[in-house]
Amino acid sequence: MVDKLSEAEQAALQMELERVRLEHRDLEAAIDALLAVGAVDQLQIQRLKKRKLLLRDRLAFLEDQLTPDIIA
Repeated sequence: MVDKLSEAEQAALQMELERVRLEHRDLEAAIDALLAVGAVDQLQIQRLKKRKLLLRDRLAFLEDQLTPDIIA
């Protein structure tokens, strides 16, 4: 798919990929911190985990967009 994207589109996807990776890492750190201090707000932790899963799906999509199609 990469060969069908312009350089500007590739750059935009790469920037979004980095932003989403950073947000995913930040969420992971926040969840770990809440669990480490024994936070009892399970609803908040569930929401953070759900957001993290959505980001993981977005990462997979972006990486797929940036990976060239291989015809075997």
